[in-house]
Amino acid sequence: MTSTDLAGERAGRVTPIEAHRADGASGTVRDVDGRPVVWVEFDRAAPHVRLTAATSELIEASLRVALDQRLPFVMVMSTVGSDILEGIDALDAWGRVAHLLTRCSGTVPTILVVDGPAVSGPALLLGVADFVVMTEPSSAFVNGPVMVEQFTGIGIDADELGGSATHVRYTGVVSVIATDLTGAIEAVGELLAFLPASVDSDPPRWPTDDPADRRCPEAGELIPSSSTGSYDVRAVAAAIVDHDSMLEVRARWAPNVVTAFATIDGRPVGVVANQPMSLAGTLDIPASQKAARFVAFCDAFNLPLVTLVDTPGFYPGKDLEWRGMIRHGAQLVHAYARATVPRICVILRKSYGGAYIVMDSKTMGNDLCIAWPWAELAVMGAGQAAAILARRATPDERAQFEIEYAERLLNPYVAAERGLVDAVIDPADTRELIAAALAALEDKRERLQPRKHCNSPL
Repeated sequence: MTSTDLAGERAGRVTPIEAHRADGASGTVRDVDGRPVVWVEFDRAAPHVRLTAATSELIEASLRVALDQRLPFVMVMSTVGSDILEGIDALDAWGRVAHLLTRCSGTVPTILVVDGPAVSGPALLLGVADFVVMTEPSSAFVNGPVMVEQFTGIGIDADELGGSATHVRYTGVVSVIATDLTGAIEAVGELLAFLPASVDSDPPRWPTDDPADRRCPEAGELIPSSSTGSYDVRAVAAAIVDHDSMLEVRARWAPNVVTAFATIDGRPVGVVANQPMSLAGTLDIPASQKAARFVAFCDAFNLPLVTLVDTPGFYPGKDLEWRGMIRHGAQLVHAYARATVPRICVILRKSYGGAYIVMDSKTMGNDLCIAWPWAELAVMGAGQAAAILARRATPDERAQFEIEYAERLLNPYVAAERGLVDAVIDPADTRELIAAALAALEDKRERLQPRKHCNSPL
């Protein structure tokens, strides 16, 4: 990455932006791994930077340039919050930043890097940004340890309250964790490599020597013979996509679903996959939120979606139901149903009940749905069905019921006969078929009816 400003000739259509500073922060246009971006950073020599009106105006001006020039926006944050002594002026200026960052959503990619504290109102910007990269020593919270103890009487330190380990595991705020700022900047470059500069362009095609028609028998070989056996779906995805092209985001939050960027035949895609290694691949509230946000992002920035399905359904429990499983599960329904990018669904093994619907089924409008020969598509598994429909039967009668149920319903051919699966394929052909579908769908465009916005189930 160069630290100098880019001249117009070097940055293409970008007008030169003169670097300027305000209260320990600077804004400019920089080159990150060959990509021009609007870059804002706080002075690392002053670890307790307060967000004054002047600092917020600098960020606001930079956001306007990102919108006007259709460039990704990146900000390295390290602030203890709005300036208390400046009062309402600091709050008003921060509000304008939040407003503009929200306007960037779905228009230009936004990435925030936390390298130090991110406290109070400015921390909320992390929830608005598309991606957050956090360095290990950093922390972020709306109310700090002093306020928590004052209001609740519970003492807690900054690391436990909002350290990087907390956010990576429990909150889902952090997309990628980095050891230090150098690693964080590298992570920004890796993310940008998959993304277009704005909604007005397509993601950049990657050079690759991995043939589009490469067979991938190892993908199917990874699936255990038992329908309840565990395996790492990331290995399956890695066998299908271009070699060494996968970049997983939010890897440690809601690990029962995997969200990752990758390329297939050099075309960037978003991959969503159930993870049998965690909660048997069931969907719970965090997994639904994680997948829905990722699907919405890919749809906004013209990234095709490849969904790998192996789930027995939604995770059962009173706690989840009381916390709003209906509302949050609907987020994933909504995200897939309104997505207009090319969508390809591969049913690896189990696809039961409501989870079958929400994991980009043909019913939800995908462009291609393929299944592996041993895939099971049904309302529920044989054991669950027997527990309901044969609950008064003898053990022998129940065992016979399960065998007949499996033979009659637990196969992909019933769905294929009804047009709900386009093809039942040899797993070794998966990559070739997906690559061909992406090429055929390259010019897919859907014109939506004009409206103010939809009412997303937040």
